[in-house]
Amino acid sequence: MKSLRRLAGPCLFATLVAVAGAAAAAAADVRARYQEHCAACHGETRLGGVGPALLPENLERLRKPEALNVIRDGRVATQMPGFADKLSAEELQQLAEWIYTPVVPAPVWGEKEIRDSHVVDAAAARLPARPGRGLKGADPLNLFIVVETGDHHVSVLDGDKLERLHRFPSRYALHGGPKFSPDGRFVYFASRDGWISKFDLYNLVIVAEVRAGLNTRNAAVSGDGKWVLVANYLPHSLVLLDAVDLSLVRIIPTWNAAGNKTSRVSAVYDAAPRKSFVVALKDVPEAWELSYDPAAEPVAEGLVHDFQYKEGEFKPGMFHPRRTILTDYLDDFFFTQSYDEILGSSRSATKGQVIFLDGRKKVAELDLPGMPHLGSGITWKWKDPAGRQRTVMASPNLNAGLVTVIDLDTYENVKQIETLGPGFFLRSHENSRYAFTDSMMSKENRNVLQVIDKQSLEVVAQIRSKPGQTLAHVEFTRDGRYALASLWEMDGALLVIDAETLREVKRIPARKPVGKYNVWNKISRSEGTSH
Repeated sequence: MKSLRRLAGPCLFATLVAVAGAAAAAAADVRARYQEHCAACHGETRLGGVGPALLPENLERLRKPEALNVIRDGRVATQMPGFADKLSAEELQQLAEWIYTPVVPAPVWGEKEIRDSHVVDAAAARLPARPGRGLKGADPLNLFIVVETGDHHVSVLDGDKLERLHRFPSRYALHGGPKFSPDGRFVYFASRDGWISKFDLYNLVIVAEVRAGLNTRNAAVSGDGKWVLVANYLPHSLVLLDAVDLSLVRIIPTWNAAGNKTSRVSAVYDAAPRKSFVVALKDVPEAWELSYDPAAEPVAEGLVHDFQYKEGEFKPGMFHPRRTILTDYLDDFFFTQSYDEILGSSRSATKGQVIFLDGRKKVAELDLPGMPHLGSGITWKWKDPAGRQRTVMASPNLNAGLVTVIDLDTYENVKQIETLGPGFFLRSHENSRYAFTDSMMSKENRNVLQVIDKQSLEVVAQIRSKPGQTLAHVEFTRDGRYALASLWEMDGALLVIDAETLREVKRIPARKPVGKYNVWNKISRSEGTSH
């Protein structure tokens, strides 16, 4: 018996060593597979890049079986491909397990790191507030900003001559939607890895930069031009910057009302008529409104004995969240033209929700099949069959070949317009009778733009590129005469389309131009473009 015990010790030790060695080898294998297949989009240390960060705290709403499905089959409405043809079932499972393990040491990006990253070009900051020679006499309010992710550059186009004026390198993986100062002079870019850049369109130079996070969703500029608010996936925070030089003002942690959970930020947008930012949270069912009005009413939290005499727990109204508690998450939302309501939805919901911002409550539901892309919604005036003029909102759909048209008085569906496949963008102009939508999520028809008559609510024309190409994202010139569409390829182009005849009149070469943005249409909050 003693001899058996003596033998058990070394055998058990050898077994444990073998198991540990196998585990270490498996871990090394999964890391190698991650670096080969995932790091280019999600970052070498899983902190995010073009794709989101892959960390346990960022994956709370994605269960492991669903994560495995995404790795195997890809994900609709994203650049995430499937790897079923490259990896075995066991290798897919190992990747799915590994992304839920913590990164050690835990990533930190706080006040010190933000301040240390801050850079200002003092000479650029002193340049005069008038259009410089580089614009060659172009109308500064009819410029286009073109984000070209093929080689990480930005182009500036003259919207009258439809010619490129300037091209400069950008930060890696810019978010598609830059934001403008109210006068149109400055444009602010946010990169997926947290860099915020301020660019002077009059003088064609970068003024300041700062890294506000490790994985950033988007940024918004206040209607008074004083503030930039940055929405972060990692860390879970909002970061408030001074719009003049991008210096840090404050970090706003995104704790829920109970104070026991933080959230990624889905999106932040400016509500200029309200003098506030509106924020959607990814991981808690709350919408926030942060006023930037110095005269904003104090925000009540907790128990209040008397609102009139401010007896209770009140916080200063400026930059303190006014919470709307919801029953579902907001991944995306759309402002009505009055900015009194937002129309929102989550990726998993079967219904959309209408939120009355002053009342801080949901007031209606939206019948939205599939996966509506409300952030790309637009509005226009439409005459119903009885001849009454209505304001309608239309949204493309990320998971179905539909454009949903909604009456903004009743929040009822006016029509479901069938398209050739799921699409991402919908654009128009108040001077155009047409709205353009894509089918870029469709395998067969992603090369087709469909043209919708805004009165008949019918698809009346198609604009095609070569099969296999992707044609998407339309933006109009300031006067609505021309529509520019993106041929979304490495050797792509901007297709200039006559908005009346629907004929192509010109092509401007570009390196995967994922988006283009007209200064006037953005700062005037045109009904034909997203805000």
